[in-house]
Amino acid sequence: MSGLAESAAVGVEEEFHVVDLETRHLVPRAAPLLERLPQDRFTHELQRSVVESNSRPYVRLEDLGQDLTALRRTVVEAADDLGLGIVAAGSVPLVDPAALKISPDARYEQMLEDYQLLTREQLICGAQVHVDVANRDLAVEVAHRVARWLPPLLALSASSPYWLGADSGYASSRTLVWQRWPTTGPVRRFSSAAEYDQMVADLVRSGVISDPGMIYFDVRPSAHLPTVEMRMCDACPRVEDVVLLAGVFRAVVMRELHAIENDGPVQQEMPMELVRAATWRSARSGLEGTLVDPADGTPRPAAQVIRRMLAGLRPQLEATGDWEAVATLAEYALGRGSSADRQRQIIERGGTFADVVDRLVAATRSDGWQVEFGGPLPRLTTDLLEDYQAVQDEAVIEGIVREPYQPVFKVLDRLGSAELRKREAVREAYMKESGMTFTLDGAEAEVRESDLDQTGGDRKMPVDLVPRLIAADDWAKIQEGMPQRVRALEAFLRDVYGRREVIKDRVLPSWIVDESPGYRAAGWRVHSGAIRCSVAGLDVARDGAGRWVVLEDNLRVPSGIGYAVGNRRMAAHVIPELDRSAIQDPEGAAGLLREALLAASPASDPVIGVVTSGPTDAAYYEHRALAEEMGAVLAQPADLSVRDGAVYAAGRRVDVLYRRIDEDELLGGPAGTALLDSVERGTLTLANAPGNGVADDKSLYRYVPRLIDYYLGERPLLANVTTYLCRDADDREQVLDRLAELVVKPVDGYGGQGVSIGRDASAAELETVRAEITAAPERWVAQETISLSTHPTFDGERMRPHAVDLRGFVFMGKQPVVPQAALTRVAPPGTMIVNSSQGGGAKDTWLMREAG
Repeated sequence: MSGLAESAAVGVEEEFHVVDLETRHLVPRAAPLLERLPQDRFTHELQRSVVESNSRPYVRLEDLGQDLTALRRTVVEAADDLGLGIVAAGSVPLVDPAALKISPDARYEQMLEDYQLLTREQLICGAQVHVDVANRDLAVEVAHRVARWLPPLLALSASSPYWLGADSGYASSRTLVWQRWPTTGPVRRFSSAAEYDQMVADLVRSGVISDPGMIYFDVRPSAHLPTVEMRMCDACPRVEDVVLLAGVFRAVVMRELHAIENDGPVQQEMPMELVRAATWRSARSGLEGTLVDPADGTPRPAAQVIRRMLAGLRPQLEATGDWEAVATLAEYALGRGSSADRQRQIIERGGTFADVVDRLVAATRSDGWQVEFGGPLPRLTTDLLEDYQAVQDEAVIEGIVREPYQPVFKVLDRLGSAELRKREAVREAYMKESGMTFTLDGAEAEVRESDLDQTGGDRKMPVDLVPRLIAADDWAKIQEGMPQRVRALEAFLRDVYGRREVIKDRVLPSWIVDESPGYRAAGWRVHSGAIRCSVAGLDVARDGAGRWVVLEDNLRVPSGIGYAVGNRRMAAHVIPELDRSAIQDPEGAAGLLREALLAASPASDPVIGVVTSGPTDAAYYEHRALAEEMGAVLAQPADLSVRDGAVYAAGRRVDVLYRRIDEDELLGGPAGTALLDSVERGTLTLANAPGNGVADDKSLYRYVPRLIDYYLGERPLLANVTTYLCRDADDREQVLDRLAELVVKPVDGYGGQGVSIGRDASAAELETVRAEITAAPERWVAQETISLSTHPTFDGERMRPHAVDLRGFVFMGKQPVVPQAALTRVAPPGTMIVNSSQGGGAKDTWLMREAG
């Protein structure tokens, strides 16, 4: 299954009725309500009695459910202030059409003129689900292929038994109203997006519809984005049911994408007439009667149809980690029955339509998304998050602290800002005593005066007090995906400093290697049996949808593992009140590194040396700490010598040199030539090997997915960021046209140096970048801007969102090993450059254990 399908983001648009809490009637008061709502999350609809919310797209259903809950809270609280109620249902029973009006919009007024009764009676609300696909051609094909599987989802959502004050006899009267439009129902097969678009243009030209926005098929491709949208479901009073619809629809789309990718046929084509008939049956019966089984077109009880459908989707649901949640939510839905049936039960017990509306208002305003499906999500408020504004935050969503972070923020809130400032002083004293500082000079020294140690030019490692939580399933994906990349890159290094088959087979153009600044003659002198990359550091980030992507591969001298361990020690000392019982312990990282380095040496009882530039090195703390914990010799280049073919560090013979300095500094030193001779003979293992820079060159990054396929015969488990090579004329033209939208990097850059983020750059800075690319295009790449997720960071008074990424590590010994330690890097406020040399900081990273 493709990486795209496995990580497809899903979003939801929910429509809400606005009712008067005294009369329980639908009222045309959406306009004053919308004035109190965020414009980027809420909008008007055709009728003035309806408001629409728009979730952000998410990979995790948990995130989607929390976002939907937060949006409902927002609109309900705004409505409370106006004496209004909010109803998420296909229809409400108390309606006076004469008292309602369409929204003041030229397009809607034209629709009223053209469609008359259809427009006046559009007093219905739906829930639309969007799923990412790779391109619009796929979206068009998927829209047809999924049609047969959607009627059961309509039955799950059915919530509109009453229409204009009477029982319609249907579980979803909304469907009957909706299908009166001329462009509804299942969509036929089209060969391409171009053919589909021509059909839409023909419909507009015919005068039957006025614009492409009036295409109301049950599933339609987006006109502007590579998504497919399901439009056939009623609005649902309970958030859980909306999440269920989203999870199942995504799984259906994924299954068809997988079939398309493997040239699979549509499963026994179901005629569109039967699909339409199955939709009618779902609207009539809901969950309380028979449905048409999409697998074979036969009638079966609704519960049986839905369970059979989910069983067929289990591989896709398991691929996204949704199986347990979706199966549980489906059983809850089947046990409760449809909303339509629950509304009818109120009337059957002697209740009134007013009672029905009251029950719908209560169901809509409840915190429907359940924590572990066992209780409502409590709303945690804290002064520390006052005025906290973040679009894609990992801990806070629409002012609500996400459930995993609530225990953390309860402790932080109890401590309060004054006490946290005292704890910061404890942190600084601990860091000074342990030596967790950076030595800066030149441009790197442009940091806040408060960050400078008073003893000299050392900058305190700015470790924030708020820990970052990485969910167990997220970490499992990262932990599986990182070794795959490193195995492919290790194979690539062996190949390009050998037979160069990857170039002969035209997987890569030769210039990617030959023109790379990291391609060195010294790389050819590494012993053929040596491990070239003993330690890799991969920078991954979570985008706005919650999808993990690789930003960079670091195979030269990646740093951070010592700080990841040190941050935990410091944090536990500074805030011991936090419960850390459910997180991984990073303390074994140095031991795993030692095992990998020992495995890299052919010697019977190898001795390890760590090569450092000394106390002036920015990461000297880490060099010293790792050497101590591994029992290794710590030496500087001047301390190295070669006698009788043996390598000595500070007077002690060593078999493995774990270098923490640039290869030019090491090999250009007094013993450099002799060291390289030893590496070539195999009597010295240099970790990492010289010449590795060709494998983490930013130009090569674009081709890593190809390398995974070529060397491993596997599909990438972690996604790349779309990358443009400025050396290529077509790519360069696009980059120069879009400089303000892209991130530009030097091909051999590291530490954030030379990076330009277009949206943050001034016009003058962009012109400078343009001139540099034009003068030497081979030195630059550009990437689509990934909006890094943010995380609360204490600024001395309260929390502020800062962009974060994650550096994970792979140790290559007998087998690749990923230590249970990762470094969260934190960008300064208002930027996305997280590197410590550019003023970035860090956090204690909590890698969560699997529950149970």
